[in-house]
Amino acid sequence: MLLIYTHKISKRFTYTMKHIFTRILGIEVSFTTTVEDFIKHSGPKITYTKQPLQNEFFIKSNSLLFEQGIDDILIEVKDWEGFPCFFEADERSNIPFDIFAASFYLISRYEEYLPHVKDDLGRFPVKESLAYQNNFLQRPIIDLWAKKFLFLLKERFPEIQQRKKKYQFTSIVNVTTSHAFAYRGFVRTIGGILLDLSKLKFLRLAKRVMVWINPKKDPYNNFAYLMNLHKEVKCKTMFFFQFADYSRHDKNVSVFKNKFRFLIKSVADYSIVSLSASYGSSLSNKILKEEKSRLANLINRPVNYSRMRYNRVQIPKTYQDLVEAEFTEDYTMGYTHEMGFRAGTCTPFYFYDINLEVQQPIRIHPFAVCDYTFLKFKKQGQVFDKLDFMYREIKEVQGDFNMVFSNELLGSSNRLKWLELYKATLKRYYV
Repeated sequence: MLLIYTHKISKRFTYTMKHIFTRILGIEVSFTTTVEDFIKHSGPKITYTKQPLQNEFFIKSNSLLFEQGIDDILIEVKDWEGFPCFFEADERSNIPFDIFAASFYLISRYEEYLPHVKDDLGRFPVKESLAYQNNFLQRPIIDLWAKKFLFLLKERFPEIQQRKKKYQFTSIVNVTTSHAFAYRGFVRTIGGILLDLSKLKFLRLAKRVMVWINPKKDPYNNFAYLMNLHKEVKCKTMFFFQFADYSRHDKNVSVFKNKFRFLIKSVADYSIVSLSASYGSSLSNKILKEEKSRLANLINRPVNYSRMRYNRVQIPKTYQDLVEAEFTEDYTMGYTHEMGFRAGTCTPFYFYDINLEVQQPIRIHPFAVCDYTFLKFKKQGQVFDKLDFMYREIKEVQGDFNMVFSNELLGSSNRLKWLELYKATLKRYYV
């Protein structure tokens, strides 16, 4: 077991060390503030404090892990042998940066507590992020720091033991609109026809009428194809269904439509099914709990996983609400229109609530890619050029490559052939 000496064992310190050592590196770790215990420890050990005790492996600590609350921190990103990093240490430190404080800054989403202008959906803008501004958004930088640190640590302590991680690819299918035209009800269908006519969308009108005659022709109804593909490829997949009342932002099929309910139950027979929470649920925890209860009753199993509408995560309120609603896992941490790691890591982590200075009992699974980012590309090869780079680094650190797809895009027309792209993506990255 690795022993870490520090001058103060704070909640931030414990949270960060467990993420880096236990979850990323697979190393058992314990902490002490007693010099005598540290000196007599015969196994691997390091000090994380302001100054070294003797000639041990020493990392000079930034004050961030020993503070409380939020400050407007001046950050200067520099190079660490090819890796961007910040919170520079002095020459006495065995590594030139405090990667633990830097990791906490990223995974706690510290910058999202600071004043910022939200986008039109109330989200933190990607261009406001430190990672985007310093060109490391598309790298699982925390995991890469940890791997580099481990190499140096093993030079000093070659006997150190670690539990190996395993790379995992997960395809997340987000279903906020299960059908484009089918099962919409008479009033909504007539309203859609009139809207198409007023905007001279005759091709869309023709499709709407054709689906009215034969609901199986609905362009978004690609679920049978997806299920067969998932069986063929044998990769981990999850479906998140919106199961909400109709509203301005939430326009799925009625939760009382038997065809829709049967679809969800049939998918749940072969795959993990959980809740894609509505926009309305982000405004009312009562609505969130009701949606969760409805879906659980339909599929006859607990609903523990969540995704928020439009990837709308408001730190820390969203996770406080999810904890109150008794969700244990969330798959919303990422950006809709930009590839990359919003929290700087490809390893699942527990949410740390800075306002309360406590680790919340909800595990966050960050996604690296949402399919809406592909809209900016003209060719499939351009997509894979970007994804291949991310895949290599995630595979290098044995992390999780989570990608979000929507049945809407998979069923729509575009210069990219969506279903072909999806199939190629699964086969390319699932191992």
